[in-house]
Amino acid sequence: MVDEIETQPGKPCPICGRPSVQAMRPFCSKRCADIDLNRWLSGVYAVPAAETDEDDDTAPPTRRDADE
Repeated sequence: MVDEIETQPGKPCPICGRPSVQAMRPFCSKRCADIDLNRWLSGVYAVPAAETDEDDDTAPPTRRDADE
């Protein structure tokens, strides 16, 4: 039995640009998949976020009652 590598025409590997392989989609090899995983785990890829003043970790101020 011959193991044929099925490539996806028109869909290049996002790491090296070679045609992707069906078994490792969207990558062309395990090496490129591992490179991508390492980039995610080391923080190279990040989703941009805008910080606002509302994201304060402090508790909201407590309200004082007039009876005190």
